[in-house]
Amino acid sequence: MSISMYAASVPLFQQMLGGLSNFLTKAEAHATAKNVAPEVFLQSRMFPDMFNLTRQVQIACDFAKGTCQRLAGQEVTPIADTEVSFADLQARIAKTLGLIGAIPAASINGSEERVIVTSPGTARERTFAGQAYLLTYAIPHFFFHTTTAYNILRHNGVEIGKKDFIGAN
Repeated sequence: MSISMYAASVPLFQQMLGGLSNFLTKAEAHATAKNVAPEVFLQSRMFPDMFNLTRQVQIACDFAKGTCQRLAGQEVTPIADTEVSFADLQARIAKTLGLIGAIPAASINGSEERVIVTSPGTARERTFAGQAYLLTYAIPHFFFHTTTAYNILRHNGVEIGKKDFIGAN
């Protein structure tokens, strides 16, 4: 039995964005309980040349949204990177979940060979068939950024674990 492109994308992103939202909630509660300014977590990074927590969440959301919309043959909805608080990041996750949740399965199913072009017209332009884009590019990038967000918080003492990362399933 094969898995559909929809089943391999939207539910996975929904589950993991739910986990991301959950551990951001725990991080905000931890900051409040320990009297730590939220900006300390939001601006934290694993190493100086890596993106901070806020940017990791933004990119994870962008990969979830962009992947599903590209596979559905839709234009990618732009979202400005203006988040400066946990509430802003939660709103971005909610918006992303709303956008991908509104995509009918029929729009994504059958997209295995759909031509996907990322960063069109730039030196970074890449062209993929839909299935290769999903499995070898989009999902690995999405997991890199969600994992890095998790690790930033864990490194800063937020009590989260694998169950928080994986989210409801």
